[in-house]
Amino acid sequence: MIKTLPDFPWDLLAPYKEQARQHAGGIVDLSVGTPVDPTPEVVRRALIDAADAPGYPATYGTPALRDAVAGWLTRRLGVAADPAAVLPVIGTKEAVAWLPTLLGTGPDDTVVFPELAYPTYDVGARLAGATPRAVDGLFSLGPWGVAGRSHGGGKATPKIVWINSPSNPTGKVLPAEHLRKVVAWARTRGTIVISDECYVELGWDAEPVSVLRPDVCDGDHSGLLALHSLSKRSNLAGYRAGFITGDPTLVAALLEVRKHAGMIVPAPVQAAMTAAYGDDAHVEEQRERYSRRRSALREALAAYGFRIDHSEAGLYLWATRDEPCWDTVKALAELGVLVAPGEFYGEAGARHVRVALTATDERVDAAVARLTA
Repeated sequence: MIKTLPDFPWDLLAPYKEQARQHAGGIVDLSVGTPVDPTPEVVRRALIDAADAPGYPATYGTPALRDAVAGWLTRRLGVAADPAAVLPVIGTKEAVAWLPTLLGTGPDDTVVFPELAYPTYDVGARLAGATPRAVDGLFSLGPWGVAGRSHGGGKATPKIVWINSPSNPTGKVLPAEHLRKVVAWARTRGTIVISDECYVELGWDAEPVSVLRPDVCDGDHSGLLALHSLSKRSNLAGYRAGFITGDPTLVAALLEVRKHAGMIVPAPVQAAMTAAYGDDAHVEEQRERYSRRRSALREALAAYGFRIDHSEAGLYLWATRDEPCWDTVKALAELGVLVAPGEFYGEAGARHVRVALTATDERVDAAVARLTA
């Protein structure tokens, strides 16, 4: 039975969005991580060339796509990837929400995730009927080896542990040594580790590390899955394009279920993904855009009295004025700037806001002008 789902948090932001819209210079929406820059030409061209697609696509993805992904994993992340262990998904939010169910998690199971986290980890556990549990990320204490605050019952050893580095919302990067401890801890308990690595190519002050890198897992991917997305690094959020890789046995099991369920990435999107993972130039161009916006917003927020915590990587600044997050949201909305309250990502975020870099240069400049006036 599906456990009760939480209210959709973004509805609570609607009054502040309306307030920000009333600003004479218009709203600067820094509350969501939706890309605003053009989809790369190399990707659009591949999509168009593959538009004549009368037959059903392969759930497993084309061999060209899996080869391109494996090449990218090796080239960019230092992961010895097997194309046979690559499975395309219809956007990684879909994967995050349904992985616990597809992996056979049920009412007697616990799904663990960071205490500050993307809300869909919690939702995915609830969809599977499992017990969601938010923890502080230290795998050394607690009744079953995980320190943290309980959000319910469930069996002593979690079936799934989610990690997210770089983190959404905080931008925190977990070093290789920490990831090694997580992997070792999980393997002694038969727990599956799922690593959400969707921001892995957006490191600023630290180098993000994949859980599948040899110095983390000793070259053994058993019990490990990693998720990657093209939404941020290639501006493909509208395409719904990502993939899962890792343990070949787990990937094969997921493939079998997804075949039955009709969870298939459209053929033109698979062609676009192949082009995106084969081209690094557009990623570097996009990184430069985000780097400029990040520097400008970081300086402006500091001038306005904010402290920026973590934020070593990713598309957000985790900012605080040491006040309740909704007070901060209101103050910025009066300037026509909309941000996300940290509370959306867990109780531990109650005194922070998340500031996205995903606005045009013109809108970022407008925010900077208002914050530094």
